[in-house]
Amino acid sequence: MLALPAVCPCEAISPATLLASLLALAADVASRDAGSFPVLRRGAGEALRITRVLLAFLEELREASAAAPLPGAAVLGLSELHVAMQKLRLLLADCARRGARLWVLMNADLVASELRFVLGSVATAMDVLPADVAGASAEARELARLVSDQAWRAAVGPDAGDGRAAWSVRSMLAKFRTSAAPHAEDARLVLGRVGITTWWDCAEEVAFLEAELLERLEDGRENDNDLVLISGLMAFLVYCRIVLFDRVDAKKKADAAAPEPTPAASCAAWTPSQEALLCPITLELMTDPVTVATGQTYDRTSIKRWVKSGCRTCPVTGERLRSAHFVPNVAVRGIIEQLLVRNGASLHEQPSSKHRSAVDKTAAAFGPAAAGGVRVAVACLIARLSRGTPEEQKKAAYEVRKLAKRNVFHRACLVEADAVPWLLHLLSSADASVQDNAVASLLNLSKHAAGRRALVEAGGLSLVVDAVNVAAKVEAQQNAAAILFYLSSNADYCKEIGRIPEAIPTLVHLMREGTYRGRKNALVSLYGVLQGAASIGKAVSAGAVAVLANLLSSDREDIVNDSVALLARIAEQPAGATAVLACSELVTSVVDSLGASSSRSGKDHCVSLLASLCRHGGDKVVALMGKMPALMPALYALMADGSPVAGKRARWLINEIHRVYEHRQPPPPVAPPAGDRVIRV
Repeated sequence: MLALPAVCPCEAISPATLLASLLALAADVASRDAGSFPVLRRGAGEALRITRVLLAFLEELREASAAAPLPGAAVLGLSELHVAMQKLRLLLADCARRGARLWVLMNADLVASELRFVLGSVATAMDVLPADVAGASAEARELARLVSDQAWRAAVGPDAGDGRAAWSVRSMLAKFRTSAAPHAEDARLVLGRVGITTWWDCAEEVAFLEAELLERLEDGRENDNDLVLISGLMAFLVYCRIVLFDRVDAKKKADAAAPEPTPAASCAAWTPSQEALLCPITLELMTDPVTVATGQTYDRTSIKRWVKSGCRTCPVTGERLRSAHFVPNVAVRGIIEQLLVRNGASLHEQPSSKHRSAVDKTAAAFGPAAAGGVRVAVACLIARLSRGTPEEQKKAAYEVRKLAKRNVFHRACLVEADAVPWLLHLLSSADASVQDNAVASLLNLSKHAAGRRALVEAGGLSLVVDAVNVAAKVEAQQNAAAILFYLSSNADYCKEIGRIPEAIPTLVHLMREGTYRGRKNALVSLYGVLQGAASIGKAVSAGAVAVLANLLSSDREDIVNDSVALLARIAEQPAGATAVLACSELVTSVVDSLGASSSRSGKDHCVSLLASLCRHGGDKVVALMGKMPALMPALYALMADGSPVAGKRARWLINEIHRVYEHRQPPPPVAPPAGDRVIRV
């Protein structure tokens, strides 16, 4: 937002090509509707009017160049004009961007300053054009003078209404600092000023600010002054979303009926193959494609690493990068997202470690306004959860789910306000969506240590186990299983879960019958619960070993690795090892997994399982493993390349196999001493 990166035209570009590109760029800017700018309306209108005059000048220039080619001296002025128009297009796009209206309002002075600078660049570029660039056309010369004069004199300061609205927002943030709730009508007037009229509009604003916050934290900008304002605005919008809107509405009907063409739809035709979506540096699918000054597109992480290593050239073209600014390539990103959606995946299925670290940094509010605003909003939510009508409870459960999703401080505030007992009460709701939102909210709160403690103290363990078994929606069952995973981080909670008769059989059933995500959650949850001998016995009685043996044939490597890890935990006890050995062909499958797994942790779990089986099964099991031709090469490879613990276990297994086979071999015949006579009978 408001960064205004631009790509300079090549110095060797022909005037005709540059003019054609400039015409397309000016036409795109001039086609914007002046009514689409909720902030800085007068300045944006001035910029559009000047652009339309400029477009008329460029069209005159194109007609004149058909008779007499443009002189080479025109390249400098047209290039400067091209860069200025790129910046103007980006600036106007930011001003009209859905979801960023409140942010632009609070930065109205900065936006006006940038707009004034860009229009000044347009005027300067017009002034440096050669006098004869328009040929003999008097109309073209008059249009050029008009563009220059109007660009220099354009009044682009913030509108008076924008200033009053921004002042009103700051006064409401000041009330939040004292944990006081602002007047609802004042908040409604501010939102109306920038066109935020529905719950959906408000949610878009919160999502944009959250993305801005996490991006700054991912880049290590914890001391960025904007973080305080962003957090305060998020709290203000959350408060407005809860107080001003009675229901969670869908996206606007006009948007749903006639959606804007996505970049992916408009650009899919020129994408030759999926190879074009691979980063030229890593040769992997790009997740955050950006374009550098040379026009090449890379994944943001890889090109950042390239530049930080001291390389200031484009990896593909070898040209020197004149700027370290990276422009997000929304067209390529849209194509990648559509490609992944068609294949059932998402760009954000596995958040990066940097993203998780950024979320962890939200454990404290950035400023007293954000802290007070969140607490006021949470107090309103708890009141509706506890005393509201069924419809109010339904909306409040959804708001809690969104509020606790990616902000640690929000989770802490909800736990402190006793949200957990009321959410547990909603698990018995007859409304499937209410139940689903309550389970998802509890999942988010269980990621917080205080949330786990509150859930157990409120007697929620058995209710969560019941939700795994009988929740109306499959997603709710999966989320309930994930809650047990977070609870299993505490040994005392594991014992409590193990004492519930239905807990372990329910997880085993989910492993057998669930979807991919359900099985995944059940596997990791049961792994945490099985920390005692009694729980392992219950898992064996529930048929866990047979289910895990079937999962070893899954085409998902993570499912196979988790299954082996759980078998290794079961085999730590003699009864568990006996059950594993009783399952025919299971040891062979584990040996195959040891050789085929590309995961270091997967190999570690495999060798741990085999060592436990040998330890509890005795020499008979060791001899059986010694007959498997694929085992010894895998063990030797693990000794060389595996982790220290895995290497130690692999060495122990090799020694045991050698010991058993040497013990079984008959002793070699002893040769008689030299010089003794031998009598053959």
